[in-house]
Amino acid sequence: MTNQWTTVCKIDDLVDNSGVCALVEHNQVALFKVVNNDNIHIFAVSNWDPVGQANVLYRGLVGSSAEQTLVISPLYKQRYCMSTGRCLDDENISLQTYEVRQEGKDVQLKLVR
Repeated sequence: MTNQWTTVCKIDDLVDNSGVCALVEHNQVALFKVVNNDNIHIFAVSNWDPVGQANVLYRGLVGSSAEQTLVISPLYKQRYCMSTGRCLDDENISLQTYEVRQEGKDVQLKLVR
């Protein structure tokens, strides 16, 4: 198994406090650029909504709760922690998360193969 960083887009392709979808090795990934007091945090989670059974999470609302950055599903409003993938509304549900970084103007995901 190898770990590899893969460039998926440019930082300017992301929308502040919103999501975009990228196809990365046949997987849809929801990327979020969260801007807080001039601090930029980038999160990457699976775009698949396990409750709504659709690839829609990039359209979710960005929010926070107890210092956790969340994406709220646009379908049935489940709240997911973007750093852990944990669903705050149902402990049996979680999202796949991806390690993400910014290198210059590139946004990269760490893929495990």
